[in-house]
Amino acid sequence: MDIIDEAGILALATRLQRLSERFRKQGHEVYRAYGIDFDPKWFPVIYALHKKNVLGVMELAAEIGYTHPSTISLLKELEKKKLIRSKKHPADERKRQLSLSSQGQALVTAMQPVWELLAQAITQITDTRNNLFKSITEVEQRLGQTALTDAALQMQQKRTGQ
Repeated sequence: MDIIDEAGILALATRLQRLSERFRKQGHEVYRAYGIDFDPKWFPVIYALHKKNVLGVMELAAEIGYTHPSTISLLKELEKKKLIRSKKHPADERKRQLSLSSQGQALVTAMQPVWELLAQAITQITDTRNNLFKSITEVEQRLGQTALTDAALQMQQKRTGQ
């Protein structure tokens, strides 16, 4: 047990980040084992463009649940790797339309069998008594109903009787 484990529920975000980093690192190793040069942090953008074909930057950010700056950062990496292409929106030249490049489409084709394997392996690992995936979904729904900030402030008001 390390100091973060000792912190208990206070370290929830840190432990989730740590777990996420392990999944990403090990996912990267799986892709490498299949000869695929792919960083798992690109997954949400690649997957969204694979499913939706064409998205604006704001639409993409909303689809993947990332902030605009985080989305832009990923897009720059993917453009540099030539996995996505960007063109001006025909109705509004200030906006960009994003899609997978032919290289990005070929990458998705190569990754789909690996995605199936990863989905099976992740399901096996997370299918515990308290099923991590289901728990994350439940917590995300609760946070959508009541923000952590609101919950903490309501508890403080109850304590102080205000």
